[in-house]
Amino acid sequence: TIRRPSVHLIEDGQGRRSWDLRPDQPDDGRGAKLPVIHRLAIHEGRLTLDEQRRDMKLDAMITAREARSPRDGDSGFLLDGKGTMNGAPLTLRVTGGPFVNIRRDRPYAFTADLAGAGSRLQAKGSITRPFDLGRFNAVLTLEGRDLADLYLLTGITTPNTPPYQLSGNLSRDGSLFRFADFSGRVGSSDLSGSLEVNRIGQRRRVDAELSSRSLDIDDLSAVLGARPRVTSGGTVANSGTPGKLLPDAPLQTDRLRTMDGSLSYRAGSVKANALDIRQVRLGADLKDGVLKLNPVSFAFNRGELNGTARIDATRSTPYSAVDFRLSGYPLESVIPARGGAPTVTGRVLGRAKLEGPGASVHDLAANSKGTISLVAPQGRMRSAFAELLGINVGAGVGKLLSGDQSTADIRCAVADFTVAGGVATSRTFVIDTDVVLAKGSGTIDLGAVTLNLGIDGESKKPRLLRVWAPITVSGPLTSPRLGVDVSAVATQGGLVGALATLVAPVAALLGFVDPGLAEDADCGALIANAR
Repeated sequence: TIRRPSVHLIEDGQGRRSWDLRPDQPDDGRGAKLPVIHRLAIHEGRLTLDEQRRDMKLDAMITAREARSPRDGDSGFLLDGKGTMNGAPLTLRVTGGPFVNIRRDRPYAFTADLAGAGSRLQAKGSITRPFDLGRFNAVLTLEGRDLADLYLLTGITTPNTPPYQLSGNLSRDGSLFRFADFSGRVGSSDLSGSLEVNRIGQRRRVDAELSSRSLDIDDLSAVLGARPRVTSGGTVANSGTPGKLLPDAPLQTDRLRTMDGSLSYRAGSVKANALDIRQVRLGADLKDGVLKLNPVSFAFNRGELNGTARIDATRSTPYSAVDFRLSGYPLESVIPARGGAPTVTGRVLGRAKLEGPGASVHDLAANSKGTISLVAPQGRMRSAFAELLGINVGAGVGKLLSGDQSTADIRCAVADFTVAGGVATSRTFVIDTDVVLAKGSGTIDLGAVTLNLGIDGESKKPRLLRVWAPITVSGPLTSPRLGVDVSAVATQGGLVGALATLVAPVAALLGFVDPGLAEDADCGALIANAR
């Protein structure tokens, strides 16, 4: 029997703990094993915790007593405390049965409720061997505004998410914690799977296998740093601030350095979205502060985007390298229809290989170097727009005004940019159709997320009325403006004859984007004819 005990626990900023009786020996993470006490009573106990690394303070009352009568509802164990974490309210309540006739072979039931840092954890289970805190089983429910907030309560690094609610089976066996067969929702998406947390040497390791039957792509955007707007019911209304094509939320590198682990995620289907994404696969491996993403895979209605990324978070400003390949994506999904009919049809292939420093997706793009390449090996374009690539007033404008829906073949279209300091400068830019050969030049500023391109065209057929002036494409990437630069009058001739000079760079680019593409469709014919 203990009366009015007072226990004060302190962990300083260097991780030294006042209750560690053997500070020179490494913590094996297996939990405390106390001697069996068959009969225990605690009257008016008090426990305080001051954990300075997480700015957490807790002041709790502890009681443990037997029932005075069969109707006595106050019997058993109770720890009830309040405090703060990073200045926000924190509450903890743990209950259990009375400490009477405790036996090793009989589980001891308990409940726990922890709320703080925008999260709430509720557990109901049992310690399989009483007084051995290294083994227990419980049903755990988690809910909160952002899974990343759990780092403050658990020390486990998780990505940013919309509001969530998950429930599953939590077990502990020494240093191994397992959250198995959990399911629930994150934002507007379902999420299920299993997660293991273990201590390997002096480092924590987290391995997770996750899946969604139906993913809302706006929920995934929060992982990349977008700031979702959430309704009162917890549904994500939009993926982020309007106009933020490249999220600027910083990566918390200090958290990535605290643990190792792996992740696999698969979404069997994706709710209707503007990009027409149908399936998602993600894989990640984190070791010693270096995060490798492989695969990063998005399957569209037609085509796929597959790639890898490496993020070195061992320094204060992470350094990243990405390599993504796009295959078979429909041009009609990129360029909007006009008058109810597609402006352009065909498939586009591409590759982006970039690297650079940056604490966010936007900062990486703004400081990156590398290449961005796009190829359309074949397709069709509205004849009116094909004519206008060469600013043929008589044919192009006439067809537009008459609503002509006829099309011209795209023999090949290539856009190849070299990137330095976050600015992509055109290296090869050519569009070859039945009626017009067009060549372009210009830049794309990945930091400002704007573009400034000009396209000069030459008709392959004689025209009576013609204005020689380049088409301009400028403004934000999310909403570019088309125009005609009437101040720059082009001189006739030279483009078709210059096609032969593009053969070598185009042939090299096709192999870079997709090996074997040089032999595919009309891009191969373009090169052969130019020779």
